[in-house]
Amino acid sequence: MPFQRIEAERLSQSVVKQIEQLILRGILRPGERLPSERELSERLGVSRPSLREAVAELQSRGLLATRAGAGIYVADVLGSAFSPALIQLFAAHEEAVFDYIAFRRDLESIAAERAAVHGSDTDLKVIDAILGKMEVAHRKRNPADEAELDAEFHLAIIEASHNVILLHMMRSTFDLLREGVFFNRQQMFKNRTTRDLLLDHHRAINEGIQARDAAAAKAAVVEHLDYVEEELTLLNKAAKNEDIARLRYAHETER
Repeated sequence: MPFQRIEAERLSQSVVKQIEQLILRGILRPGERLPSERELSERLGVSRPSLREAVAELQSRGLLATRAGAGIYVADVLGSAFSPALIQLFAAHEEAVFDYIAFRRDLESIAAERAAVHGSDTDLKVIDAILGKMEVAHRKRNPADEAELDAEFHLAIIEASHNVILLHMMRSTFDLLREGVFFNRQQMFKNRTTRDLLLDHHRAINEGIQARDAAAAKAAVVEHLDYVEEELTLLNKAAKNEDIARLRYAHETER
């Protein structure tokens, strides 16, 4: 008969599974510090030896990492998504920027569609709250804060889609965006007219999701990223024109 004896699961394995799920679902993020051993054992209701055994297993599998004198952290599991050589290649070639926007347009439009359908009421509150912060930053004319909140807004939508593969894939690419590998996001927020339009786009995306109108949410994301692509094309053209103008000016002053 195909039956096997059921054995009680060790407490350490229960701890391993819980931490695995928190990392998988994006609740515990790369680089995030875990509570102290005493606090974590109390929260989980397990002994310190059981906790240490679980942590040791997760460390051996590369999910947790120890920093000397600083505690236990979630490992930078997203760092393996792109090699340093590939990151340098992205930064050196303009076509990577537009391929990246196309990639985002395809996947984020699907994420917005899913968020409108599968997002919980709390998911939608988070998205709406971030939009509120964007509006405050907009009034304060703070391009750096507005650009950072822009990334948080899109990631909140991806989280609300409840697809863990999509979540980790997009988080890794947003980390590169924050580092300026693809383009400097703050450039787009320096122009008042552009900033107004970008905020309107985010309002439209939010309205579609809050209304649970999947088609409207998806269309709003596509419109937004089409506009980003157009603006970056113009910025790149203007930068090239300025380079040529400086060469002319330098030549004229030398004559």
